Amino acid sequence: MFFAVVTLIQLCVTLIMGAYFFKQLKTTQEAQAPQKGSYSRSEQERLIKLRSIRLSEPLAEKARPENLSDIIGQAEGIRALRAILCGAHPQHVIIYGPPGVGKTCAARLMLEEAKRSEGTPFCEKAPFIEVDATCVRFDERSIADPLIGSVHDPIYQGAGPLGMNGIPQPREGAVTRAHGGVLFLDEIGEMQPIQMNKLLKVLEDRKVRFESAYYDPDDRKTPAYIHDIFKNGLPADFRLVAATTRSPEDIPPALRSRCMEVYFRALEPEELADIAEGAAQRLGCSMERECAVLIGSAASCGRDAVNIVQMAASSIEAEGRSVIGRKDIEWVMECCGFAPRSKQGLPDKTRCGRVNGLAVYGTQQGAVLRIDASVAPGSGRIHLTGAVDQEEIGSGRGRTIRRSGMAKDAAEKAAFILRSRGILNDRIDVHIDFPGGIPVDGPSAGLAMCIAAYSAIYGVPVRNEIAMTGEISMQGDVLPVGGVSRKIDAAERISCSEVLIPHENWQEAYAQRKVKVTAVRSIEEAMRAAFSTEDHAAAHSATPEISAERLAAQGSAEGLTSAEARKQG
Repeated sequence: MFFAVVTLIQLCVTLIMGAYFFKQLKTTQEAQAPQKGSYSRSEQERLIKLRSIRLSEPLAEKARPENLSDIIGQAEGIRALRAILCGAHPQHVIIYGPPGVGKTCAARLMLEEAKRSEGTPFCEKAPFIEVDATCVRFDERSIADPLIGSVHDPIYQGAGPLGMNGIPQPREGAVTRAHGGVLFLDEIGEMQPIQMNKLLKVLEDRKVRFESAYYDPDDRKTPAYIHDIFKNGLPADFRLVAATTRSPEDIPPALRSRCMEVYFRALEPEELADIAEGAAQRLGCSMERECAVLIGSAASCGRDAVNIVQMAASSIEAEGRSVIGRKDIEWVMECCGFAPRSKQGLPDKTRCGRVNGLAVYGTQQGAVLRIDASVAPGSGRIHLTGAVDQEEIGSGRGRTIRRSGMAKDAAEKAAFILRSRGILNDRIDVHIDFPGGIPVDGPSAGLAMCIAAYSAIYGVPVRNEIAMTGEISMQGDVLPVGGVSRKIDAAERISCSEVLIPHENWQEAYAQRKVKVTAVRSIEEAMRAAFSTEDHAAAHSATPEISAERLAAQGSAEGLTSAEARKQG
């Protein structure tokens, strides 16, 4: 009897404890399960209502190119991207360029074209994953990494049923979602160094490997796919298309060595005017070409042009008009702080000592520089204004090196060359100026400075329709420089008739350019091209002393022909 009572008590206790733990488990499951009550329904209804509210599509999205041919002003960049990404062996690529010139659109549309190219490894469903490098979250503990991927260890909140069993869970990142397609990383120059190093490893291995102190390869409770991921990694075989507004020097060399590099240039005023006209048509407004040209002269990129049109269109719509006039554009420019840029062009008149130099600035944007030289009594030196006097360069280990500007060094070499040829003597000084307010640096202005000084000393004007670029050596040789194609573009835009470039920079394609491209090997060859035959012969027969006396009073005057300048001298 006693044994039966004890057994009954144990059974009751067991039932009570079982009921208690069952209730606790049910409560936990209900807490973790999605709510199905009225609160859940109201939140779902609120979400549906929010999604039903939509504003009108921004004009910038309406104006977005739908085909590669719609991208204005980047024909060379598009051609380069096509060669890199289309075909049997696509490569990684970095696109440099200012904002609002079509880098993102070109990358997205190029993948679609690559899918149609012969022998392409991209399948029809190849993904295009776009990530902004400035917004990629980074956690040094590797709790979350949306770019590379991470492991959700059991100790972290929300580990779920697997975490409750002590199983780490790998989570894929954008590099795995881009597997078989393109990973577009915008503003890659802003990425943190640690993230950059992780990305380089992924590019090299074409997979992502994970580690976790909680992973046990012998744990039978761990699912097979997790064992596979920790053993073999997640696939990440994609092609990286990165874009940046920074200069190539700001991008780590390790990344640049793994990528091809393409340059998108800043848009010209005429191209920005075309974008403005297209934006007006999409809005259903009428606008004269004169207004579009005014927008092109003030906008710095395509987005600026579209925004100006949109604001002007909203203004006339409020007034019941349908035609955008010049006053509307001027009002927008005044309100938003846009100012027309000065238009570059050939000098209308010749002047002794004035030369059209060529330079590259920003992301491979060509420009024509005005270089002025004049002489004065002195001690045989060349003085330089408007150029960088000193610069600092990194030398590693947190150190910097300060050196004189390369343009200043080029001026010193020009002075040596002129003195060694008996042109510059100790009775005169040459003053060379780069007007415009933008500090100039680089050795490629050496040839132009030497020609400008020669012109000022002998009083013979340089042909105003010619432009030139090239570094000079102490022996008077013209050495190769960078950015020649962009410099020729700049000369063509202002309708130069001839461009002088170093002989080592010559390419067969330059023979087909609109402007005549002449390759020179020495200062003497450049002088024969820069001056007319009559002027060069007159200067060659003169002496520096006579020229110095003639030009001490600045006898050359603007607007004189070559013969008039010599006669007045």
